[in-house]
Amino acid sequence: MKAVILAGGLGTRLLPFTQIIPKPLLPVGEKSVLQIQMEQLKKCGFDQIYLATNYKSDYIENFFGDGQNYGVKLKFSKEEKPLGTIGPLTLLKNELTEPFLLMNGDILTLLKFNEMYDFALKQSSLLTIGIKEYIMPFDFGNVFFDGDYVTSIEEKPNLKNNILAGVYVLNPSIFQYIPENTYFGMDNLLHFLLDNNMPIIKYEIKEYWLDIGQVGDYTKAQEVYNKHFK
Repeated sequence: MKAVILAGGLGTRLLPFTQIIPKPLLPVGEKSVLQIQMEQLKKCGFDQIYLATNYKSDYIENFFGDGQNYGVKLKFSKEEKPLGTIGPLTLLKNELTEPFLLMNGDILTLLKFNEMYDFALKQSSLLTIGIKEYIMPFDFGNVFFDGDYVTSIEEKPNLKNNILAGVYVLNPSIFQYIPENTYFGMDNLLHFLLDNNMPIIKYEIKEYWLDIGQVGDYTKAQEVYNKHFK
């Protein structure tokens, strides 16, 4: 099975860590973020992995080579200019001739990727998106009222949202809707499919999931490494 990891981001929210080291190579415990991702994918049967790179791509390629040391077949695709989160796939479309998994290069998860993949294959959709329930503490009491009369107070309620988790399964037929050599993000693709009444399927991720987007998240990754990813 084939998977693509988006590993070309600048990682500006993780400065100064990413000033020298590209975000996918940041160490978490004894490994890099990208190494943990590849190990998790391999456990789930994804043995052909493509890395879509841009920023400091040579660092990443020199670090991982052909993937033999990690038990996978690794290939690299380098953007000549930023193409967003979906645009880089067009550089690989001759390789991606069967349904494939796509994931952001800055998330850590115990998701059983093969189960999501198998679920997606049974759907009549070109795109299956992984979603995660995200609970955000709210620091203030929520006041309800009728006119000038207070009817109830909910003390510091948690805010619950379902968010895009950065993991997707795509059918290669979707390439007909992705412009080549053009900056094109996942948001552009989602809006296009919705605007044209084309089905998008959700897959709820119940397993542990962490987005390493900011310094506080990176600190959290260090804390959970021994428990989940060692």
